[in-house]
Order: sequence, then structure tokens, then C-alpha cells
Amino acid sequence: MSTLRQRFSRWLQSQTIKGLKPGPYDVAVQQDLRVPMDDGVELLADLLTPIGESDPRLPTIVMRSPYGRRGPGTGQAKALVREGFTVLIQSCRGTWGSPGVFRPQVDDQRDGIATHRWVRKQPWCTGSVATFGQSYLGYTQWAVAGELQRADPQNAPEALCLITTMPDFGAITWDNAAFSLRNALGWSQMMDRMGRRDLLPLMLGMLRPDPKLKKGFDVLPLSGGDTVAAGHPVAWYQDWVSHERLTDEFWTQQSHTASVPEVIAPVYMVTGWYDIFLPWQLDNYAQLGAAGRPPRLTLGPWGHTSRGMGGPAVGESIAFLKEHFLGEKSDRVAPVRAYLTGAERWQDLASWPPAGVAVESWNVHASGRLAPEPADDGVTSYVYDPADPTPAIGGPSLQPNSGPVDNAEHETRADVVVFRSEPLAAATTIAGVPVARIRFRSSQPSADLFVRICDVHPDGRSMTVCDGIRRIGSIATTGTDPQPDADGFREIEVRLWPAFHRFAPGHRIGLQISSGAHPRYARNPGSGEPAATAVTTHAATQQISHGPSRIDLPRWTA
Repeated sequence: MSTLRQRFSRWLQSQTIKGLKPGPYDVAVQQDLRVPMDDGVELLADLLTPIGESDPRLPTIVMRSPYGRRGPGTGQAKALVREGFTVLIQSCRGTWGSPGVFRPQVDDQRDGIATHRWVRKQPWCTGSVATFGQSYLGYTQWAVAGELQRADPQNAPEALCLITTMPDFGAITWDNAAFSLRNALGWSQMMDRMGRRDLLPLMLGMLRPDPKLKKGFDVLPLSGGDTVAAGHPVAWYQDWVSHERLTDEFWTQQSHTASVPEVIAPVYMVTGWYDIFLPWQLDNYAQLGAAGRPPRLTLGPWGHTSRGMGGPAVGESIAFLKEHFLGEKSDRVAPVRAYLTGAERWQDLASWPPAGVAVESWNVHASGRLAPEPADDGVTSYVYDPADPTPAIGGPSLQPNSGPVDNAEHETRADVVVFRSEPLAAATTIAGVPVARIRFRSSQPSADLFVRICDVHPDGRSMTVCDGIRRIGSIATTGTDPQPDADGFREIEVRLWPAFHRFAPGHRIGLQISSGAHPRYARNPGSGEPAATAVTTHAATQQISHGPSRIDLPRWTA
């Protein structure tokens, strides 16, 4: 096993950042510094410094991570050091040698604040501090930045580099009241294995599907999935599935969305059209913009773990920091750089969404037609059976294959309804958040609406553009569910993932409606019982009323 660990460690260390040219400095590493927390616990950190004389105006960069100090994140840290930055990588409480119990998101604000105060007092601190990191490492930045700026501004970071992240993981765990099973259970299994140094399954899981995880996705009740996937209950996973309401203190104590406008330091954001955090990260962008401090933003053709994102994310972060702290001129020609899918090109924009966007409504008609003209009355019906749930085809995930997929075969299922436009006479570009407004009725107390836009090619391929989900009739939605009319129909609004996409002439706009995407989202049993304990499934007859049902597209006409 020791040989396996050594091989795995060497493999991790060998991973390079694609498309990034190393800087001129070599790297010195001081391991296992002990950083005292307010409760006396000492968290472990590694200090990485450039060898040679670097510019003293460059900030010390703090990275707080639950993924280890010498794993994949080390490549990004070393890239920063090779450009002259001093970097501290700290293991979060209860991970990779840091004592205590790992409670995801719960301890990161107090531990992060203590860490920032300690860093400022160290002789190696360069005098200014910035933060950097992806995913959970971005969450740890949000956890401290606004609160320190409000209560202790002299210790607040002076710049943030936020890559595919958000400040409230509850909102993605229960995405519009639907449990994000694939991400939540997959991440929990991974973190549990990391904590136990169970490296062989962890390594194999990076190369091929894990049969235990696949089996765990199908377990009912939902609270039993971790025992199947990890071999025992995982404490935080049990907390997640048992707290459906985002208004519960369990979630509100770890949400830092409200403090986002407090951040006055310059911010650079990187995300991708297929990232799991995309909608919320763009909401944070809008929050800072409304406060008069819009971040620099890069929106690429990436998922959460796309290798092609690494070079631009790190390279542009370095340029951003050197521009701010050294006054070096940036080669950015606009604050926003966004990849236009469908056209497959980059676009420079003054802001997101860009100027020139107007809402254009496309209505659902009988015989599967999607058109701007008003629709006649009529109903389309389908049956959703949670015992044979509608599968997830692609979509944002923690896996590298999160990009567009062909939905053509999936759309032949009886539990998937499809509406399509006529071939487009001219190119049509959307830029922003499409919103589906569906008049919907279910035979069961609780139901999900999963809506996806596809780009239907002349050869028959139906390629994913973006999608979204909303659950009604659950214990978490009693205050937000639309009231049924006299016929039992509800007007349900589903906000889809943001998109920047060009439909070429001759292509069709496809609208796909179903009631699930398992295991991306946990199946809805239909009863409205607590998701953690529901066992019995109930097939549901779902109906879509044509008249008022439509998709509102943010059409860009610039």
C-alpha cells in the first residue's frame, strides 16, 4: 500500500497546468507550520516561497483547502510562486493532518479569520494579502472577505481570485428544492476516502465509474446512500439530506451570500457554462456590480474540472494580481471575456449580461411545436415513474465530461416531452438566463419540472445548451409554491442555467420538459414526505397546458 501511495503522490505531483508557461522562480517549501485558531486548535499549513529576490509589492496569497497541501492544488500554488508570490496553503480543520472534525462549510469563517490575522503577523508576510482558489477554496475566500471587511478591515484580503465557486453551498445542494444527489453523494464519498487515506478506490474513481457510488444513487430512503457508497454513514451527508429547508439555521450559518456586497477589494472571477456553481457565481457578480464594484469575469466553455480551464484561470489571475499590486498593464480589452457557444469564439463584453438583450417568448403548441405565435388551448401529458426515473443525460457535474451531449435518443422516451421550432431563417443568440413558465398539473402532491434547451442540428443531433429544475409540493416549498387554479394547474417558473449561445441558421430551438434527471437530482417519490426518509414511490401523470406555457429567451441583438 505504501508503494501505491507513493505512485499516487508522484502522479498528483506530475500533473501540470495545461497552457501555462512556468514563471522564472524556483520554489522553496516549508512544511507543517502550525497556525493557532481561537479555540486552541493548530491547523497545519505549508509555506511556499520564491527562491531569489521577487518584487516585495506582490501580495502573500492565502489558500485554505480540504483537499490536502501537496495534491492537485499544489500545481496552482507553485505556478503562483514561480511568478514571485508567497503562498500559504492550509488544510481545513479535520483534513490532511489538521486536528479537529471536518464539518464542511461550518468552521471556515472562524478558522479563516484567525488564519488571516495570523498571516499578517508573520515575518514572511509581504505586507499585503490576497486569496486564490477554486471550488471549496473559493468558498473559504467568501467565508472571510465580507465579514473581515465589515468588522476588521485591516485584516481583510486586498484582492480575491474566485474560480468556479460560490458563497452558499446549501443553495446548490438543494437546487430549487431538488437534492443534487450526484454531486453531494459523489463528493461525500471522495472526501470520506481522502479522510481515511483510502487511495486505491480514490484513484480508480478518477479513471472509471464507481459501482458503489452508482448503487448508492439508487438507494431509498435517500439517507441510506452514503452507507452504500462509503460503507458507513457520513455525518455531513446525513445533515444535508435531513435539512431540506434552506431557511434552517444549519444552512443559514454557513451562507455568506449576504456579505458579498461588503467586499470592496478587487475581484477576479472565472467560471464555465457547464460549471455546477455557474448561476450563483453570476448572481455574486451581479451583487458586486450593484454595489458599484463589478468584478473582472471570464466565462469559458468549461465544466467544473475541465483541464482546459487551468491555464487561463491561473494565468489571468496572475495578470490580474500584478495589474492591481504592481500596476502592470493588462492585455484585457474589456472587463468580461465570454465564450460564445455555437459560434465557438470568444467575445469581449463591457458587462454580463451584455447590453442589447431583450426577452423573446416562444410558446409551446400542439404537436410539439415551439413558436413565437400565441398557442391554442390543449394539454400534453406524460407519466413520470420514480421507480424508473428519467435519467440525467450530461449536465454540470464534478466530472470532466460536463459539456454538451446529444439528447436525440433521450428525447424518444415516453416521460420526456419535446417542443421544437421550425428551422431558423437567421442566427439567433441568447445571452443571459432563459426562464420557462409552464402551466403544470400533477396527479401527485409533489413533482419536479426539469426543463432543458437544446440546439437541434440539421443532422438530427439535439445538443444541450442549458437547463434547470424546480420542485413543488415538498416540505421546503410550502411558502413558495404557486397556488393551483380551479383546474388544478399551477403557473411554475423555472430559471435555467445562464447561457451565451448562437443558434445557427437552419438549426432549431428545442425545449425539453420532464420531471427528473436522476441521479444528477434525486428522484421525487411524489408523496411530499421528507426526502431523507421517503421510501415508497408513486407514479405521476403530469400535464402541460399549451396556452400560457412558454420559454422566455434573453435574445441578444447587438
